[in-house]
Amino acid sequence: MTTIPARADIPEQATWNHQSVFATFDDWRAEYSAVSSQLGQLAAFQGTLAESAERLAEYLDCYQALARRVWTLYMYTAMWQACDGENEAIKGMLGQAQGLAGQFLSGVAFAQPELLAMDPGDLLQWTQSEPAMQQYEHYLDDLLRKKQHVLSAEVEGVLGLLNDPLGRIESIRSALNDMDLRFDDAADSSGAPQPLIQSTRDKLLGESDRLIRQNAWQNYADSYLRFHNTFATAYLASVKSNVVQARLRGYDSVLQAKLSPGNIPQEVFHNLIDTCQRHIPTWHRYWEVRRRALGYETIHPWDIWAPLTSDDPQLSFAEAVDMIAAGMCPLGEDYVQTMRRGCLQERWVDHAINRGKSEGAFSYGTYDTHPFIMLSFDGKLGAMSTLAHELGHSMHSYYTRRHQPFVYSNYSMFAAEVASNFNQALVRAHLFAQNNDRSFQLALIQEAMDNIHRYFFIMPTLARFELEVHTRMENDEPLTPAALNEIMAGFFAEGYGETMTDDPRRTGIIWAQFGHLYEAFYTFQYATGISAAHALANAILADESGEAVERYLAFLRAGGSQYPIDALQMAGVDMSTPAAVEETFAVLGGLVDRLEGLIE
Repeated sequence: MTTIPARADIPEQATWNHQSVFATFDDWRAEYSAVSSQLGQLAAFQGTLAESAERLAEYLDCYQALARRVWTLYMYTAMWQACDGENEAIKGMLGQAQGLAGQFLSGVAFAQPELLAMDPGDLLQWTQSEPAMQQYEHYLDDLLRKKQHVLSAEVEGVLGLLNDPLGRIESIRSALNDMDLRFDDAADSSGAPQPLIQSTRDKLLGESDRLIRQNAWQNYADSYLRFHNTFATAYLASVKSNVVQARLRGYDSVLQAKLSPGNIPQEVFHNLIDTCQRHIPTWHRYWEVRRRALGYETIHPWDIWAPLTSDDPQLSFAEAVDMIAAGMCPLGEDYVQTMRRGCLQERWVDHAINRGKSEGAFSYGTYDTHPFIMLSFDGKLGAMSTLAHELGHSMHSYYTRRHQPFVYSNYSMFAAEVASNFNQALVRAHLFAQNNDRSFQLALIQEAMDNIHRYFFIMPTLARFELEVHTRMENDEPLTPAALNEIMAGFFAEGYGETMTDDPRRTGIIWAQFGHLYEAFYTFQYATGISAAHALANAILADESGEAVERYLAFLRAGGSQYPIDALQMAGVDMSTPAAVEETFAVLGGLVDRLEGLIE
């Protein structure tokens, strides 16, 4: 690849089905105007929710109807922006959508304080006596659980209005990261330049030419270092916002504030971090085995993604879908055919590589749309695995929205990363069993370790970084761009050990490369997610009765109708203990053993 195509040059079949949401921008604008004019309906309910169960049910119906429309308007513009960041019209529409979301959140801010002022027994009794209120039992139970952290209607209204300007902290980071940041080309061994942008970085880091990898890794980091003051200012503003809001709501820490809404004990976070630190020697062993597999005297960070074989299969998008479908067969015909239809007929997936496209991959949609996916598909096994991951999210959304009312259609982030990593684990197990070719096995180990490295090494390291930075901010200790880099470099130095030849200056800026940090303490949930996923996949592969499959599908269907720890226990894994984390380190160790056996 020597040039990156413009968005206008991408065939429609490789793009998301935005027409299924709004046929044209004018249709979006018409809906925006209609919703804007109807937000005033919410004010009529203020001060009346305690009148009767019927009045409360009427409000909740109105709230949900408007919420569905507001979030669809927002999703449409955010998805467009991620796929085509150079589209000027969308930039303005996204700003409008953000503002509308802020108005909506401010408009409903009276409801929680008003409900919490009622007698809890009367409120829960309404869920038994009024048929229209029965579906809200868990919703109200969850609300009452958080009572001490809900503020007055006036303060909640102000915080709702602040949601837009505070949310733009991340928008500043995104604008710099996805649109304004430029990278020097990565020259190959012959001196030929290879274009480096967000959507080609992973491809270049996976090249067999070591000089391309080195140049791509260094040039990518150097661009962030040039703007590290700006990135640090944005991130520390986000951290400060988290600290202030946690204090306003009476939480002891940002960690508690972020875990409490999902009813997740803080011990789950600390169990993960402690277990990962105990098993750091497993990563040190992997770096050494990888060095020997590549035939190098020393191994560097840019060698982490170096291909273990030159015979990595090249897949079309349709072939990748076939591969994933075969691996997911244990979940049954409905799951597999729905997934195939979404990929190949309904255009859930925007898989093209084009200028202006955001980095990474994600699944995104609303209650009234397809569960869309954005990624940059380059045809490698790694891209197939990323597609499987995002399809895990999308199928989780699909089943949740089919079986739950809108109020439970948003499952927690803690649960979200289970379904995605589960798909990868199941597909990988299928491929290891089906193809014994040495080159294919090496390519599959490469894919597996790339994924596990990201979710089980990078993400716990970022979680440690988040905890350190937020703790210092909570204690009013000084934080500077240099301090952020120093913290990050130190944690990576532990993970790399003596077997990896580090570049601390460039490693130290890795925190700036992850927009995930703007949703505080999201990163650790990738690691808990992959842990639960491997435990559940292992159980399904060992169970011939089909009971484990049904338990897992029940978890997908549950959505937000249960607390995530409870939903996972229903599926068959207890995340209140470190057992699943230990089981996944055993999977990691097994892959290192498999690699060592193949190279010897």
